[in-house]
Amino acid sequence: MESKVESFPKVSTSIKDTDEALQGSKAQLNGSCSGSLIGNDSMNHMGSKVQRISSTDDSGIDSPTVADGKLLEEVEALSLSDSAFEPKKASVGNLENAVTGNRGASKITEDESIPITFEVRLASAEQYWSSARDKAVKLRMAESGPGSEAPLTIHQMFQDTVNKYGDHPALRWKENGAWTTLTYKQYYQHCRTAAKSFLKLGLERFHGVGILGFNSPEWFISNVACIMAGGLTTGIYTTNSAEACQYVAHNCEANVIVVENNKQLVKILQVKDQLPHLKAIVQYKGELERKIPNLYTWADFMKLGTDIADDQLDDLINSQNANECCSLIYTSGTTGNPKGVMLSHDNITWIANASGMMIGTKMKEESLVSYLPLSHVAAQVNDLWVSMKFAGTTHFAEPDALKGSLANTLRDVRPTSFLGVPRVWEKMQEAMQSIGAKNSAMKKRIADWAKGIGLQTNYNLMNGDTSVPWGFMLANNLIFKRVRAALGLDRCRTCFTGAAPITKETLEYFMSLNIQLYELYGMSESTGPHTLSWENNFRIMSCGKVIRGCKTKLDKPDEDGNGEVCFWGRHVFMGYLNMPEKTDEALDTEGWLHSGDLGKLDQNDFMYITGRIKELIITAGGENVPPVPIEDALKEEVSIISNAMLVGDKKKFLAMLLTLKCKVDDNGDPTDELTPLALEYCQQRGVTATKVSEIINNKEPAIYKAIQEGVNIINEKATSNAQRVQKWTLLPRDFSISGGELGPTMKLKRPVVSKMYKDDIDKFYE
Repeated sequence: MESKVESFPKVSTSIKDTDEALQGSKAQLNGSCSGSLIGNDSMNHMGSKVQRISSTDDSGIDSPTVADGKLLEEVEALSLSDSAFEPKKASVGNLENAVTGNRGASKITEDESIPITFEVRLASAEQYWSSARDKAVKLRMAESGPGSEAPLTIHQMFQDTVNKYGDHPALRWKENGAWTTLTYKQYYQHCRTAAKSFLKLGLERFHGVGILGFNSPEWFISNVACIMAGGLTTGIYTTNSAEACQYVAHNCEANVIVVENNKQLVKILQVKDQLPHLKAIVQYKGELERKIPNLYTWADFMKLGTDIADDQLDDLINSQNANECCSLIYTSGTTGNPKGVMLSHDNITWIANASGMMIGTKMKEESLVSYLPLSHVAAQVNDLWVSMKFAGTTHFAEPDALKGSLANTLRDVRPTSFLGVPRVWEKMQEAMQSIGAKNSAMKKRIADWAKGIGLQTNYNLMNGDTSVPWGFMLANNLIFKRVRAALGLDRCRTCFTGAAPITKETLEYFMSLNIQLYELYGMSESTGPHTLSWENNFRIMSCGKVIRGCKTKLDKPDEDGNGEVCFWGRHVFMGYLNMPEKTDEALDTEGWLHSGDLGKLDQNDFMYITGRIKELIITAGGENVPPVPIEDALKEEVSIISNAMLVGDKKKFLAMLLTLKCKVDDNGDPTDELTPLALEYCQQRGVTATKVSEIINNKEPAIYKAIQEGVNIINEKATSNAQRVQKWTLLPRDFSISGGELGPTMKLKRPVVSKMYKDDIDKFYE
């Protein structure tokens, strides 16, 4: 009897804000994708069919051994009848290309490495740090090798790319459903035009231009033009309240604020009387709903500077020095008011080059999608500055990217690099698992078999082992390639995750689908990345290796080698604007940046972040407890849990605040409705509840029992009694950005949560 491949249903992926990224029930991953085949995550169902994978030792896992020929016959029958997928015999020579989808790092060709001959411009400076906007700093220059490169200004880096690749696409965005493109020459000219308009509006040297809006060409142009005109470019989070916008705009002494639309304009108009330096507002999308003095549309703004001579702008550009401030990144304020991180020209141009070279970024061949907040250093460095340095093409996602359209943009663009915060990857995982749960038993068996091989292969690759597990090429052709294409990641050489911790479960899930997620680590104060993971240079749960030309020091290490991670290098920031005391806290007398993070290095110099000093819970008995490992362990054991926060500082025991996985509305606010995965979790335990409130109000015995069993499991693994969780409670509403519990990159704001749920916490200790 002839076997045929089943026609797989279309998979749809809707990203309902970062809190409900890529919801499986609404996804559209592409009709040709076997998306339903890869969702089930129950590898343990294979039992005797495929040998269990031992992943308890991160250094590697045993190769699976096929024990049942019938299963292989089923797999081959399903795959070989599809002429589009003809498995090839795997070999050591073709493993890396097969595993990485031909995503090898590039080699810099001779004409791509033409040395830059711009004049080095540095102002005299005596210290490595400053909190004054107009004061230059010394650079942490190496004597030779990485870190000794000639300092450049932003304009010099931009001009070099324009000179070499002026006709190459720089920025792309959709208008009326069709892609519109600016080449590097056009991009550069738009920036010059905008810079002249800023000057016409009265932008003063070292004063701010606030940018408040979603990622767009206008955001990039305003940013670069502000720097050309001698200002300090300042991103403002779109989720900020009017009061938070006022704080940032006042702190940077903004002369001009660029807003996306009327929604953001209203915030500024509410506080403009409290902004003594503000001279003008520019709205770059939509019609003006009101006419007031010094409010301009983007089109009108771009015409303002026509009488500013090129020589005047050039003189201003040429007066800028690489060791002077040009950009402000405001911290998210998880522990108080945001701090203005001062970045110099050299901070930005050096890290753009160093990080790109480290991972083998391809000159003139990179393509990426910009969707994460550009006010955050990670997105800005990745989307704007690295792309500019390497003549990449940045595609702007739709404003509703995190509410549903990002998946479509990814498939349309097929980027060569993609940066996602952990919550985006987690929601992709949940969506695929939710779809897979509906599969037939046959599809689940095949998915489990393939994912077991995928996980084994990538652990092998991670450990430098090029041996090929039997069946990989078959699994690659049947499933892995289709998954990548469905996600729009079939050309993607580097899938990055950063800005917050990610769980081992999520990393392994994507490894099992032959997608390695490379972790980054850094902070605003290090101009983004300090350590990087990349192809053939990654370890699970590690943030990678320090960027060449930078240094790491572990301050006051304990007996296990855990110490405060300290940074040194050209990427270390200048200081906090107008905050000399805070600057002194962050930078020691030798100029080392103290991150506040605890970490350790393995024998191969891979960095592992083990906690954050300010987040450490110090029990009444004096024991230090890092909360994240315990929180992550419980979420891994009990998959219905969305967020967990450990409490117990100065208390006799530890307790936990927990939330359940729920759907979010169009504004990204949590609802009372459980997610499909949460519903499945309930149904497996005989629970018919469909809402969070039903579970909590009824104290649903099966769910409460499952949570307690998960707590018991992590307690058994605790290194001491002080690290055991004694009590927990379910909160009626999940954490969110809009609710204030999470920052813009989904990072938990512990002081805020502690204050919001003080009564619940106090009940633990009554």
